[in-house]
Amino acid sequence: MSMSQLSGRQSLRDIQSNLESQQHKLYHLGAQPIARSTLARINEKQPAELYQSLFYKLLHRCRHQPGQHKFRFKNPLYSLDASAIELSMKLFGWASHREDTCNVKLSVGLNHGTLVPEFVALSEGNENDLIQGRQFRFPKGSIVAFDKGYVDYGWYKSLTDKGVFFVTRNRPNAVYQVISRQEVSFSGGVTSDQVIQLNSAHAQKRGAPRLRRVGYRCSETGKHYAFLTNHFGLSAATIAAIYKDRWQVELFFKAIKQNLKIKNFVGTSRNAVLTQIWIAMITYLLVAFARHSAKSGWTVQRMMRVLQLNLFDRRSLAEILKPDPGRHKKSEPQMRFAL
Repeated sequence: MSMSQLSGRQSLRDIQSNLESQQHKLYHLGAQPIARSTLARINEKQPAELYQSLFYKLLHRCRHQPGQHKFRFKNPLYSLDASAIELSMKLFGWASHREDTCNVKLSVGLNHGTLVPEFVALSEGNENDLIQGRQFRFPKGSIVAFDKGYVDYGWYKSLTDKGVFFVTRNRPNAVYQVISRQEVSFSGGVTSDQVIQLNSAHAQKRGAPRLRRVGYRCSETGKHYAFLTNHFGLSAATIAAIYKDRWQVELFFKAIKQNLKIKNFVGTSRNAVLTQIWIAMITYLLVAFARHSAKSGWTVQRMMRVLQLNLFDRRSLAEILKPDPGRHKKSEPQMRFAL
C-alpha cells in the first residue's frame, strides 16, 4: 500500500500487476508479489487503528529531527486546520451526512520548523473542527495559528492556562472592551494594537482571558484584518506575519492531495478508506523525514517523483538524493565530432 502511494497505483489489481512485473527486483529486496485477494482481505479486515498507531510511533522517532521556522523567536510554531476529503455518494454511503455531501475530515497540527504533521486526526465529515482541535496537546510555550473556525472562548482560556500561545482572527461581531492601546507605526501595515476583554455574556461564562487585538491592513489587497492573540511580547507586525504563515498548512493539504493517493480509494468500506489515509500520512512522514538527508531545495513533491523512478532499485537513499555527477562521466562525450 505504501508502494501504491509512491508509485501512483490506481487499484488493487494495479498494485498486484506492478509487483508481479518487478519479481526479479523483489527477490533482492526481500519481498514477493501479493495476490489481489490478499490485499483486499487485509484492506478490509486489518483495523485502521493499527496504521494510526504506526504513524505516531514513527512520529516519535522524527520529533527530534532538525528544523527551524523563518521567525526569530524560538517558540515552536504550529498551524492548525482541517480539510475535507471528498468521497463518492454512490460508493461511500456510510460517509454521507447531507443530501449532496459525502466526505471524511482530516485535522492536522503542522510544525512549521520541520513541516511534519505532529498532530493528526480523522473524523466524520460533519464533525465540527473544534472537536479534534481541542484534543491536540500542543507543547507548553508553543504558538498555534488557526482560523475563525476554531473560535471557542473556553478553549482560549484552556490554552492560556497551559502556557500555549495562539494567533487567530477576530470575529466581526465579537463584543469586547478596550483596556489599553499601544502606539503603532502605520508604515508596516499595522493599524492598531490593543489589549481587550471579551465581555459578552457567553465570553464571561466561558472565562475568556484578556487578549491582544492587532489590526492590520494588507498592502497587496487593501483588506483589513483583526487578529487575536494571548502573546503580549511579540511585535504587532510579527503577530500578523504568524497568521499569514498559517498558509503552510494549506500548502501541506495541497501537497498530499496532489502527490498521494487520498482521492481514489482501492476499497469502499470505512476501514479501507481510513487505512489508505493513514498509510498516506505514514508515507508523507517518511518522505518529509528523508528531506533532511537531501541537499537543500528538495520538496516533498520532487522527492516523490524521484523515489517513484527508483522504487525497486537496491540503492541507498544517499545515492538517490545525492548522486555523484562524475561517477558515470566518460572521457569523450558521445555526441562530439572528431574534427
